[in-house]
Amino acid sequence: MTSTVPAPSTRTADGSALQAVLLDMDGTLVDSEGFWWDVEVEVFASRGHTLDDTWRHVVVGGPMTRSAGFLIEATGADIGLDELTVLLNQGFEDRIDRSLPLMPGAARLLAELSEHRIPTALVSASHRRIIDRVLTTLGPQHFALTVAGDEVSRTKPHPDPYLLAAAGLGADPARCAVVEDTATGVAAAEAAGCQVVAVPSIAPIAPAARRTVVPSLEHVDLAFLRRLMTAA
Repeated sequence: MTSTVPAPSTRTADGSALQAVLLDMDGTLVDSEGFWWDVEVEVFASRGHTLDDTWRHVVVGGPMTRSAGFLIEATGADIGLDELTVLLNQGFEDRIDRSLPLMPGAARLLAELSEHRIPTALVSASHRRIIDRVLTTLGPQHFALTVAGDEVSRTKPHPDPYLLAAAGLGADPARCAVVEDTATGVAAAEAAGCQVVAVPSIAPIAPAARRTVVPSLEHVDLAFLRRLMTAA
């Protein structure tokens, strides 16, 4: 986990204000979920296996061990989890080195959170080596703290990454707004007790208690996030 000095807290005397914003990476801030699937398809094709497109909904948003393990079992491919993890990470890095588009509204939201000194963390199931590469595009200055999937004993859909991020920022999880794009990430944030904004990327996500669904980050700004806490 990499940290910088957290920005000042935004909590009020009664603790009712937005205290921190915790952001997922793939499919939320950067348009990279398709990259992962493309790499998975290519790696398995090189070993004579065709991936069923319906499996994309199974592997999206999950930790590498779960996604890769599922694909090995589903295809019967003769490859170990460790070897496959290396190949997938290498293939993904090759793609983001060529192009890594931000999701619509991502740059504006990050700039606004930084301008108002809102404690912000990047919380991803991707490995540290991937996060550090993506940060060069997102701008590391926007994040007081980052949490990688290979730095926690249990990653998404478990609450551990979001609990760790909230603690690192000195925030109450119930006063943290989480922005996620997959059901796996939403489950992790909700299990941590956070207020969730879902911006579905691959599969639809239904609204629920403490969960607001929007079509894109262009609908999310600081005022919107603060209103969520007021209504919570």
